[in-house]
Amino acid sequence: MTMTTREPDWPFCRQAVAGAPYGCTGRSVAPHSECLRHITDQQRDAYFASLTAGSAVDHRGTSLDQPLLAQLLNALCDPTSGDARFGEAAFESARFQGHVGFGSATFEGDARFGSATFEDTVGFAAVTFQKAAGFRSATFERKATFELATFEGDTEFAAAFFKDDAAFGLATFKRAAWFRTATFEKNAGFRSATFERDVALDSATFEGEAAFPSAIFKDSAGFRSATFQHAARFGSATFEGNAWFESATFQHSASFGSATFGKNAAFASAVFEGDAGFASAVFEGEAVFQSATFKREARFQKTAFNGNVTFKRAHFESTLLLGPFVCANEVTLSEASFASPVTIAIAAVRLECWHTRWSATAELRLRYTRVDLTRSVFDTPVTVASARPFTDDQGIRLDETAITRPAPWRRDTAQIIDLHGVDAAHLVLSDVDLSSCEFTGAVHLDQLRLEGDCPFAVTPPGIHWRRWRPVRFSQRSTLAEEQGWRARRPRAVSGWREWPGGRGTGPAQLAPMYRALRKSFEDSKNEPGAADFYYGEMEMRRHNPRTPRAERSLLAGYWALSGYGLRATRALVWLLLAMTATLLGMMLWGLPSQTPQPVSTGDIHGHSIRLTTDTPDPVNPGGSLHERISTARFEKGLRVVVNSVIFRSSGQDLTTAGTYTEMASRLTEPVLLGLAVLAIRNRVKR
Repeated sequence: MTMTTREPDWPFCRQAVAGAPYGCTGRSVAPHSECLRHITDQQRDAYFASLTAGSAVDHRGTSLDQPLLAQLLNALCDPTSGDARFGEAAFESARFQGHVGFGSATFEGDARFGSATFEDTVGFAAVTFQKAAGFRSATFERKATFELATFEGDTEFAAAFFKDDAAFGLATFKRAAWFRTATFEKNAGFRSATFERDVALDSATFEGEAAFPSAIFKDSAGFRSATFQHAARFGSATFEGNAWFESATFQHSASFGSATFGKNAAFASAVFEGDAGFASAVFEGEAVFQSATFKREARFQKTAFNGNVTFKRAHFESTLLLGPFVCANEVTLSEASFASPVTIAIAAVRLECWHTRWSATAELRLRYTRVDLTRSVFDTPVTVASARPFTDDQGIRLDETAITRPAPWRRDTAQIIDLHGVDAAHLVLSDVDLSSCEFTGAVHLDQLRLEGDCPFAVTPPGIHWRRWRPVRFSQRSTLAEEQGWRARRPRAVSGWREWPGGRGTGPAQLAPMYRALRKSFEDSKNEPGAADFYYGEMEMRRHNPRTPRAERSLLAGYWALSGYGLRATRALVWLLLAMTATLLGMMLWGLPSQTPQPVSTGDIHGHSIRLTTDTPDPVNPGGSLHERISTARFEKGLRVVVNSVIFRSSGQDLTTAGTYTEMASRLTEPVLLGLAVLAIRNRVKR
């Protein structure tokens, strides 16, 4: 007997039932006015005798106990198979009392159990539903078993209420299956179940364990806003279509280990209150964890992402290790936040960290990755480092063949491409490539720590032609912004690398960056490394149109003579030229034709003699110029030149021209020698 506050829309029994305003609402058994429960025994026997295997039955609103159901199943028994065979079966709002077992029955027509109540255990194991199976709003008071059942038509368990275990292991759903807003108060088992079309468990509530290990979802699977109050196990499950877990809540552990996602997997706004396990999972499409919350560990060891993966605006509260995993494309951590110390181990093409916040210490161990740290926030020290190949617990290397890279890109070194808006006071870079890094807008670059091999872009090597004049560049480390600025200049020489970023960046902006990075190198006692950035700073000052003309002229001379005290070869060449010029000047005009001999003259006055000794003025050499070039004059001129370099007088008698030449050489040549020594010192200083 069932009780309802609404009058049924089918012919019903109307037998008086306490507390039921309409009496018994069981479907009348034609031609009688009573339901199957209230007709006489003779009428019931006649009704069962009229049924054969495959007959349609309609017992909506009827209360069926175990003996009555057994009689019905016997009446519909197929003598060939020994199992009941239903045609159309209508059991909406029916109440099943006692254990209900349908054996291996077959429902050839629609099976309608909407709003039915099963007061005791119910078994649909190995049952075949050849058409639609409807259990909408059905209530299962005790364990419900659908193991090995086959649903060939659409299946609906929307708003169904399972108060005990629900077992769907090895069940097959060949068409759409709806479990929206269903409630599972205890364990829900879908082990090795197969869903050949869409399955929807949106807003379903799993108060016990939700077990989907080795389940196969051949089309889209929807778990939007589902609530898993106990463990959710999807280990080794296969999602061949899209998997939707947006806004799902996992209050206990969530295990997706070794699961395969053939298309997109969406966990946007999902909440993982326990451990989230995706170890060894494979994502063939895009994986979206946008705005997800990981309150405990997020386990992605050996996970393979063959598409993009995004953790944008995700929040990690207690994750200690994220990875190691391999992503064939881009990993997005933009606007994500890490509240506890974390190590991130990733091999990917690109890592985007716009506005990412690290509230505790962190280490990013990366391979192949181009990292964009635009406006990232570092509250404590954060290290970005290139990593060695990742291995599992058995020492086996992770497969990185899925990472597609441009042909010239062969190194596994991580590459920083943008530090715009970053406060570098807590940033440590170790063994990363900075050749394409944009430093514009970064602050506290003087506190940036660079460890290991962190190569910058270098100037073009060799000799380049500007118009008709050859210009040789000594290779030095440069910022990518300078590369782009020089490449955009009119009549730029070849070899400077075009760089799309840094538009509007010129010498005025580059000079402070070079100065700050120079200080960073100096603070780490890397004087040779600081030398290139001092050179870059001076270059930017020399090219800055706002620098006073006199200062720019002075810097131009400093650059031409010794490369700002950093190019020893240039200073030595100038010194050699100056010495050669001095030597030639001495040989041609500075040395007199003959060494002047002193002449003494005197007067005798009685017993006294007065003598005066005079040295004649040196006589300018005569004859042709080539006659003045001799070994003797070369030796004397060389003595003058060598002494001039060390601020000493040669003691030679010189002509007027020679005297002025010596004075000039004693002023310029020691300076050039000092610049050469300074340049060598800057390159070897420790």
